[in-house]
Amino acid sequence: MKRTFFLFSSLRGSTGKTITSSVTVLLVMTLSFISCTAQRKVQAPGTKELVAAMDETFKYAGDQYKLLAKNLPPEKFPKTYFPATGKYEFSNSGWWCSGFYPGSLLLMYEQTKDKALYDDAIRILQVLEKEKLNTGTHDLGFMMFCSFGTANRLAPKPEYKEILLTSAKSLSTRFNPTVGCIKSWDAKPGEFLVIIDNMMNLELLFWATRVSGDSSFYRTAVTHANTTMQHHFRPDNSSYHVINYDAATGKVIDKRTAQGYANESAWARGQVWGLYGYTVMYRETRDKKYLDQANAIAKFLLNHPNLPADKIPYWDFNAPNIPTALKDASAASIMASALLELSTYADKTSAKTYVDAATTMLTSLSNSTYKAAPGKNGGFLIQHGVGHFPAKTEVDTPLTYGDYYFLEALKRLKELN
Repeated sequence: MKRTFFLFSSLRGSTGKTITSSVTVLLVMTLSFISCTAQRKVQAPGTKELVAAMDETFKYAGDQYKLLAKNLPPEKFPKTYFPATGKYEFSNSGWWCSGFYPGSLLLMYEQTKDKALYDDAIRILQVLEKEKLNTGTHDLGFMMFCSFGTANRLAPKPEYKEILLTSAKSLSTRFNPTVGCIKSWDAKPGEFLVIIDNMMNLELLFWATRVSGDSSFYRTAVTHANTTMQHHFRPDNSSYHVINYDAATGKVIDKRTAQGYANESAWARGQVWGLYGYTVMYRETRDKKYLDQANAIAKFLLNHPNLPADKIPYWDFNAPNIPTALKDASAASIMASALLELSTYADKTSAKTYVDAATTMLTSLSNSTYKAAPGKNGGFLIQHGVGHFPAKTEVDTPLTYGDYYFLEALKRLKELN
């Protein structure tokens, strides 16, 4: 149902000053949040089988993560595992993926009610909490909203609210109004690097406006998304990975990649970060231009001649050695989750296309090629992720975000049926 709002009101910001807005940001966001829960019921080939096995899959996931937990050093976070050597790689709380481990535990707990999973999530959240003050990263959405945001959704607490609001304030310090973006990576003086991945961190800012009444978070998120939409996308709706802006003028210096095959190629995970990010933008604002952008990205991905039949994309859509190039299962997890949400906003024909594609992805991820056998893969769920191919790190290994978005996608599929 299409809704048009003609509202005039004011919001009080964190400074206590009244902020006049042509749209009641809080009301629009609240209505958007409510409306997105009224999801369209869907059915696609393979859906019944996936849903029927859902309880078993989440129990399997919990057992895997209990194995992972046994091998986790105190105050460390899982990063990846190398099956050939049986060795793990761990990180500290400042690594951009630190929120996915507790987030995954909480998603499993939500489905299984296994308190051991919840208790381990709470334990590691205490280690992660200090990152709320980290102003040196753009990844606080990944780190704090996937973890504390999920914890707060399941069991709201004042301390979670404080942690998330502080995290949103820390993230906001990286915003440059001249450029119109949140800085992703620190670079040479005068340079301002923004990566497409940063679209995933805006959800934290929308949440912050919704609970605080401070519309500055909302405006930062919208401005960043608009600037990214203007400069990151090519005419075919594929995305560059990195845009280098002049920090003083906001002009684009160059467009390039860091983790893709080439500057003009379509790095798979970058494309799906954009898909997911603009789907969230539409959910939170109900501005049709974001829905159009998300649909355009989805069309690029699903109609691409190099997308395999099992819908698990190659690590780059333009990798030179397709069809023998490595696939990135983590990109498929993210894409499946994004498409399932996007299906709830799209027209009937597109919605069916999205659900069919996501179901194929989840079916593929659930088979023995991609889903680890019980007790294997170091406790990680999904095999064959590709982290940073050019740097030769985390190549053909499990990745915590591959697991997290696989679980989220399964949850979304279940809620649609």
